[in-house]
Order: sequence, then structure tokens, then C-alpha cells
Amino acid sequence: MSTPEHPGVTAVADALRAAGLPEAAAGIRFLDGDVRTAAAAAAAIGVPVGAIANSLVFVADGAPLLVLTSGDHRADTAKLAALTEVTEVGKATPAFVREHTGQAIGGVAPVGHPEPLRTLVDSHLARYPVVWAAAGHPRSLFPTTYADLVTLTGGTAARVGAEEEDPSS
Repeated sequence: MSTPEHPGVTAVADALRAAGLPEAAAGIRFLDGDVRTAAAAAAAIGVPVGAIANSLVFVADGAPLLVLTSGDHRADTAKLAALTEVTEVGKATPAFVREHTGQAIGGVAPVGHPEPLRTLVDSHLARYPVVWAAAGHPRSLFPTTYADLVTLTGGTAARVGAEEEDPSS
């Protein structure tokens, strides 16, 4: 599926190619409608909701923190604070998200930001051979792997939820 010209999607495609992932850039899908939730994205492309990598931006002691979480998980802010050794992690405003990513909530990609962001990658995404992440616009997604997400973002693999079940169960 061709990708319409959009600055956020272009920035993501350029970042993917620069990282040596031209297949991910070529795999960007631009859908007919917004997929601002993991459930909507999963339904649109026919994958389990857990295979969607939600890009959540938090404010961690005033700085942006990007958390790529499996669509079937909720990030626990107390755990995020402990993992990143900060005092407080809270919800970011839409303006804060756009300032630090250049993208709107619902379409925030793991890459393509004005500056690299400190990133945690939910280890539960490793359960899926292919994961899908937003590509810079609320109607766009691209396929990748858990390992490539960690490498691409320079992120840290982590269990980001509260009490989580064993991923093998």
C-alpha cells in the first residue's frame, strides 16, 4: 500500500531507512481511518492486540519518556519511575507530546522525532514475531520486530506493567 505524503510518516520512513530497515519503511500502511487505540489498530490489520506497540509519552521529572508497550498492557507509572530512577512519572499533555515527538497522540511512532527520546520497550512484545507500531500519523502503522524496536530506539527492554503474568502462559 502506498504511503501518502505526510511529514510525520516521511520522518518515520526516513528514520527506518537510515537505521538499515528499508523493509519496515516499505511496509508502512496508511489505513482508511484513524487507529488511535491498540484495539482499533489490531482490528484494522487483523493481528492480536498484544502485537501492537503503543507509543506512550510520559513526563519523567520534567523530561520526555517514551514507553513502547504491548497493546494488551497498561504501563504502571510507579514501575516506570523505578525503572528510570526518577522521582515522578506522569501523563504528558498533547502539546508536550507534539513538542518532543513532532507527532500527534494516536500516531506517535517509536522514531522520527526531533531528538532521540529515552525509551523503554515492553518485553511482552517479544511474544510476537511481528509487531506493529504507529508511523507518525493516526492512520499509519509499520511492521517490525521486538528486537528491531529495541535497537532502533536505543531503548531498554523492560517489564513496564504492574503485576504481570508470565508471558509464556
